[in-house]
Amino acid sequence: MGSAPSSKPGSGLLDGLDPEQRAAACAPRGPVCVLAGAGTGKTRTITHRIAYLVRSGHVAAGQVLAVTFTARAAGEMRTRLRALGVEGAQARTFHAAAMRQLRYFWPRVVGDQQWDLLDGKLRMVGQAANRVGVNTEAEVLRDLAGEIEWAKASLVGPDDYAAVTLRAQRDIPEPAARVAEVYRAYEEIKNGARLLDFDDLLLHTTAALEEHSAVAEEFRDRYRCFVVDEYQDVTPLQQRLLDAWLGGRDDLTVVGDANQTIYSFGGASPRQLLEFTRRFPEATVVRLERDYRSTPQVVELANTVIGAAKDRPAGSRLRLVGQRPDGPPPRFAEYEDETAEAEATAHRIRELLDSGIPASEVAVLYRVNAQSEAYEQALTELDIPYLVRGGERFFDRREVRQAMAALRTAAARDADRRGDLATVVRSVLHPVGLSEQPPSGGAAKERWDALLALVELAEELENTVEAPELARYVAELEQRAAAQHPPTVEGITLASLHAAKGLEWAAVFLVGLAEGTVPIQHADGDSGAIEEERRLLYVGITRARERLELSWALARGAGGRRQRRRSRFLYGLLPEHHPAARAGRPQPKAAGKRTSCRVCGCTLTATMEVKLGRCTGCPSDVDEDLLARLKAWRVERARELKVPPFVVFTDATLVAIAEQRPVDDGALVSISGIGANKLERFGAEVLAVVHGSGSR
Repeated sequence: MGSAPSSKPGSGLLDGLDPEQRAAACAPRGPVCVLAGAGTGKTRTITHRIAYLVRSGHVAAGQVLAVTFTARAAGEMRTRLRALGVEGAQARTFHAAAMRQLRYFWPRVVGDQQWDLLDGKLRMVGQAANRVGVNTEAEVLRDLAGEIEWAKASLVGPDDYAAVTLRAQRDIPEPAARVAEVYRAYEEIKNGARLLDFDDLLLHTTAALEEHSAVAEEFRDRYRCFVVDEYQDVTPLQQRLLDAWLGGRDDLTVVGDANQTIYSFGGASPRQLLEFTRRFPEATVVRLERDYRSTPQVVELANTVIGAAKDRPAGSRLRLVGQRPDGPPPRFAEYEDETAEAEATAHRIRELLDSGIPASEVAVLYRVNAQSEAYEQALTELDIPYLVRGGERFFDRREVRQAMAALRTAAARDADRRGDLATVVRSVLHPVGLSEQPPSGGAAKERWDALLALVELAEELENTVEAPELARYVAELEQRAAAQHPPTVEGITLASLHAAKGLEWAAVFLVGLAEGTVPIQHADGDSGAIEEERRLLYVGITRARERLELSWALARGAGGRRQRRRSRFLYGLLPEHHPAARAGRPQPKAAGKRTSCRVCGCTLTATMEVKLGRCTGCPSDVDEDLLARLKAWRVERARELKVPPFVVFTDATLVAIAEQRPVDDGALVSISGIGANKLERFGAEVLAVVHGSGSR
């Protein structure tokens, strides 16, 4: 596709876009679906599309509403739009957009004093659990809060919760009826206190638009063009709000990648993205597959991992094509235990820092947050600064609050103050603690780095706005603080794979890639959950621009039994000469395990089918009462052992037990997922539950 003629409005705006990006940016007004692989420049594409539509006169900037899923992504979108000369377009998260609209329309819709936003729901969930007699331990309350969030995001009320979760076979913290009671009590307590949680922002805004025609008319007159980023992650509730915003119109651009769907536990689904052309048959569809982020070596590894996924829908079959020069091949490493893995990773990071790579360009990514402790200790021992993503928020730090107060005062006192903005900011922050030379290390160095990041933000503003004043800079800071969009601070990033979504680094260490962690243990037996774990690893791989290192440990603690093996997703990826290439391969199934369907006799191959002992298409004869008793026993046992319920048995294993109703040890051990260790620890108790002789 050639360059657009210069006589066309916004033609210069499209300079620098590749043919596919250009096709998306200047697509006709109406439904547009951009299938954008990792690193293909989706944010650049959609911001140029917004700018092109505005400059071409198709829509006014103030009539554009762009929504995404993180405050950081929304802040980046606003920054890019401003650099393109687009002022007034709204770029917000779903929740931030809904809150703004709800606050505006509240007097007309409700009429009385506005309800406050609930700052965290755990305390109120605890009150609800206590009211209905459910355990109030912190871990249980977090799980219950997660279930309530999933239910509301999925448009499932308390009355329907039990039936829906049974169909979905969700792994839930308490029997479904009890969770529904807690859910109902939580809503009663919250509403009685005249409070809203984050999901209520979306629910009430949707109701205001659906049930009040005057409100809908005013909103739809104000906003005429919609852009949704990360569309593969929309929940049913977010989709319903989007439908209410549209009101039957089709001026909608969606951008997403089904290969990066990693939030289904929270109700997200790529279905809306994959079925976009079914809803809008006339939609323009553009595929972005040129990867400008990662080296060809990283891209090839990512393609191999995601290409092994089963039953990929057509809309997810993007194959990235690396556009950068060659880089080093990904490195694989196997360690004796997790401590050795963490120490070796820290020493590799020290080598990279000594070679000149900035600390902010290195990340250590893991599956669960509990894995960070070993890396925090190993990095500390080598005096390497680090930031735990998900820890204390940047704008909540004491030194940052002091700095912002000083900057506000300076801006108000010297409204006409001129000069190099970064120099002005540095002078204001000097009394707060920004010395000419950085402290040697420790907490003082962390505070100094945070203040320096504010100076670097001033430099960034100077590069996008002509002669910015201190007051403009302070306004930018206030907006970033409200959106929790912090500047970059020097330090190694420690983050979970979920928290790393949307970010990128020059060097990435993917650690802890052992079976039971990636994929996570409770995903085993559920093919959908396993494929989501594969997508999670794919997301981790595609965070790396140049260097990628993947590692795993054979034992948890020093001197422990070396009984782990590397993740199943890594088989076939290691070079043949690698020491671990032939080690730790999955063992053949133990003799005596069922390999044919007990209903139709067909050979079973899928993990879930082997576990259930039947084809998924054959009728289930699950004993619902027994299944409920087994889950109640599992909750009690997990509480005693202080482990998550899935560590005792997964939901799939309990379903298999409730279907097959084993009468002795031999029948019990024939169920996939119950080996000698599980039989010894839990066999007698499970058989007692099956025989109805008690909860234990």
